[in-house]
Amino acid sequence: MEIGGADAMVTPRNWLAEAIATFCLVFFGPLSVILAVVAFGDGLTVEGIIMISLGHGSAIALMVYAFGHVSGAHINPAVTIPMMITKKIGIADGIGYIVFQIIGAIVATASLAAIFPVIGKEVFWGAHGGPSELINNNIMSALALEIIFTFFLVTVIYMVAVHKKAAAGIHGITIGGMVFVLHLIGVPLTGASMNPARSFSPALIAGDAGLWEVQWLYWAGPIIGGIIAGLIMNYVYVNKAEKEA
Repeated sequence: MEIGGADAMVTPRNWLAEAIATFCLVFFGPLSVILAVVAFGDGLTVEGIIMISLGHGSAIALMVYAFGHVSGAHINPAVTIPMMITKKIGIADGIGYIVFQIIGAIVATASLAAIFPVIGKEVFWGAHGGPSELINNNIMSALALEIIFTFFLVTVIYMVAVHKKAAAGIHGITIGGMVFVLHLIGVPLTGASMNPARSFSPALIAGDAGLWEVQWLYWAGPIIGGIIAGLIMNYVYVNKAEKEA
């Protein structure tokens, strides 16, 4: 499967696919956060972190299998932007993807807010609140981590879903597995965003000033990490395979 080739015909149906897939991530991922609080308390328990990691990783894996052949299942502006830069998707289509990813995310969080107005608000419907005490609440450390996390997420996407010689049928489980690992490690540190749409919608619905103060972190880190990975993987590995094909 190639994610969103620039020469592929892209229609609003593809944008809708991105909205649906992003809705799935931003509904079930944060719902796992809400349920982890109910089941294991509001501290960083091992069980809670595993539940949250599974919630996000599974949602991504299943949506990649469901919509990968339709839109490429980017589900993330930090994936779409490097795809635009490396010409795997056209600029106009890429903008459409990002807009609909954000729309899907907002509708998902609004749905959670309507269904879980009390318990959901305790965790701001899965919002990312900035660097944790484990990294001394250091914003630059959090930025570096988000760059590294997203670098490896986008690296996996390019190498298993874009690379011409990647083994068939492994993209969903591999990308979902990477999301699982990144959440397992990243949740206690930065909240593990790697996705501006995923971070933006809970902050928007919650309307909390503290969330908005750190919102830039969850845009800058993932986008920078995604672009670095996209450029390296595309021009060092993917292009070479395309020329040999």
